[in-house]
Amino acid sequence: MKVGAYQFPVSGNIIDNYKIMEKAIKDASVQGVELLVFPECALTGYPPHDIPNSRAVDFELADKTLFALRVAATRENINVIVGTIYREDDKIYNSAVLLTKDGERHFYHKRALWGWDKDNFDTGNEDGIFEIDGWKIGIRICFEVRFPEFFRELYKENTDLNIIIFYDSADNDNIARYNTIEGHIKTRAVENVCYTLTSNTIKPYQTAPTALYDRSGRMLAGCERNKEGVLIYDLEKSPLDFGEKGRKELSDILLSL
Repeated sequence: MKVGAYQFPVSGNIIDNYKIMEKAIKDASVQGVELLVFPECALTGYPPHDIPNSRAVDFELADKTLFALRVAATRENINVIVGTIYREDDKIYNSAVLLTKDGERHFYHKRALWGWDKDNFDTGNEDGIFEIDGWKIGIRICFEVRFPEFFRELYKENTDLNIIIFYDSADNDNIARYNTIEGHIKTRAVENVCYTLTSNTIKPYQTAPTALYDRSGRMLAGCERNKEGVLIYDLEKSPLDFGEKGRKELSDILLSL
């Protein structure tokens, strides 16, 4: 499956964010991308960085533009994952929305809430596991990368590709934080023997990568830090290598105890 991840300076302007993503969908489709991933809160912006709080979102506009992205995904024959703030009844979620090329819409709402997340969002309860063109996909959001338990859930379901969307940035150039979070991503890939794709915002300074890692934590492709752009990679289900077989065999034994 040809996968893509697009990083850009997410803002609090829904229309501006929508225009960037709609163009990225068109361009990715031309290049044969089958799954394109955008950052956390890419449609609405993230509170309090881009908007005062989650209730400041124009939810009518957010719903309309999310529908427009759904139409674009169908028109361009591409699957898309979009980060957004989503309101359902009296609850507001930090969500990843899978828009399929067949016009379907599926949600994963963030579960690991702390700080600004806890101030602005309700806790989700979905497993975040979906199937796309024969690939079992697991979705997680930002802070969840720091907890192996969220990814062990995906391991038990034998996902082929795990996706993490981020809104992780700093006002100052914090390369130490960037390296720490990349270390978490690589560890989740290694311990769960699973390809892992990430997408992040880039402003003011990017503190998590937009990149694709193999089942041993090696980067297969990545975007230049702090620069808008797209990662594209033709990913194949290859046989496990020696070390990957060993990690999977022992993991299966440990989880059966």
